[in-house]
Amino acid sequence: MKLHAVPAPLRAELEAAGLPVDDLVAHIEWALEEDLPGDAVDVTSEATIAPDARAEGVFAAREDGVVAGLGVAALVFALVLGDDVRITDRLPDGSRVTAGDVVMRVAGPTRGLLTAERTALNFASHLCGVATATSHWVAALEGTSARVLDTRKTLPGWRALQKYAVRCGGGVNHRFGLADKAMVKDNHVIAAGGVVPAYRAVRAAYPDLPVEVEVTDLDQLRELLEAGCTEILLDNMSTQTMAEAVEITGGRATLEASGGLTLERAGEVAATGVDFISVGALTHSVIVFDLGLDLQEI
Repeated sequence: MKLHAVPAPLRAELEAAGLPVDDLVAHIEWALEEDLPGDAVDVTSEATIAPDARAEGVFAAREDGVVAGLGVAALVFALVLGDDVRITDRLPDGSRVTAGDVVMRVAGPTRGLLTAERTALNFASHLCGVATATSHWVAALEGTSARVLDTRKTLPGWRALQKYAVRCGGGVNHRFGLADKAMVKDNHVIAAGGVVPAYRAVRAAYPDLPVEVEVTDLDQLRELLEAGCTEILLDNMSTQTMAEAVEITGGRATLEASGGLTLERAGEVAATGVDFISVGALTHSVIVFDLGLDLQEI
């Protein structure tokens, strides 16, 4: 399928949101190719819809939540239909909605709208799901100083989009990849011979890079604090042990709680005084948001 150019205002908007537009276009093109490989056509639309038919599509939320990815959905329609699509009433990503709210309208050739429909919905529904799930954690942490973090447990090829949706839901992004921050985990500790040797090895090799080290007990925590580590992950600790860790640390390092956390436990974990709670489920197990598109003939 031959795609149209990205409208300049939409490119600027997506780039300002931290999304790699050219990569996103390639991702959308690949998704559209799944529906229409090569010279294939939408046989149902070709048979049932007149070539000159036009329609308006109304995107509406069918549940309460937070929207994200509406700009990506708009990009899908712009790539498929070019200047022959009109997009109105699009809510800003990060907006809270209730069931029945209209979040965007698209108008243009009916066949083209239906070609783009499923791809646009797949992107937007998933990203709204990530943003909505994140917002639930943010609400659970309200009244504490803790922030919810995402992880690298993302769908392959979707990381920039999923992390963007986390931001839309009020969360904070952890490192994007393996090169922008050192993260010393249990396997690194075993290979290096301990938490302190691992920390010092990373600090010596990359003196200007942030370094976070995972600990599984309070002795490791004390060793790292003595060594000057300022970012520490508390792995699979009980609430009581995390509270002790906060007291021992005394503000000398930021503490991230991770492992086995649930939304029901979020408040009590945050109340220990940890700075961050990391949640892989924000991206690896999110439930898709119920977003619908209804066409109305023009």
